Amino acid sequence: MKKDIQIGYEYFKNSSELNDIEKKLFEKAKQARENAYAPYSQFLVGCSILLENGEIFSGNNQENAAFPSGLCAERTTIFWVAANFPDQKIKKIFIVGGPKERSEKTPPIPPCGACRQSLMEYETKQHENIDLYFSSMNGEVVKVHSIKDLMPFYFDGTFL
Repeated sequence: MKKDIQIGYEYFKNSSELNDIEKKLFEKAKQARENAYAPYSQFLVGCSILLENGEIFSGNNQENAAFPSGLCAERTTIFWVAANFPDQKIKKIFIVGGPKERSEKTPPIPPCGACRQSLMEYETKQHENIDLYFSSMNGEVVKVHSIKDLMPFYFDGTFL
C-alpha cells in the first residue's frame, strides 16, 4: 500500500506579507543572527521564540574550535527558554540564517535534523503545535504549522 505524505506550508515572498507579530519575530531573529559566533563556518543563524505569555526571546548559533562542541541557534534558544520558562507553551519559532557574506542570495534556511528533533521534543511535551518560520535574510519566508510538517516520521517519547 502506498501512502503519500502531504506537507502543509505557507510561502511569503517577502516579510512585508507577515502580520505584526511575525514581523517582530523576523526582526528579533535577524538581530540575533548578527551576534552569532561563527568564526569557522561563517554561517550565521538567529532564532526568536514567542511564548504564550507574549514574551519573545532570541538566540543564535555558537561555534567552537573543538567541533562539534558548538550549538545551533534553534537549540541555543529553545533550551534557554525551556530552562527559564518550563511552564510556558511555545507558540512560534522564527529562524533567519545564511552565510555571513552573500546572504541576500540564500533561500530560506530550514533547521538541521538535530534541531528538528529537539524542536519536536518541545512540541510533543506541550501537546500543542508550534508554528515554525524559516527565512532568508531578504525576507523570503516558509511557515509550517507544526514541527511534524518537517518530520512526518518523527521519533518521540512514545516509542520508549
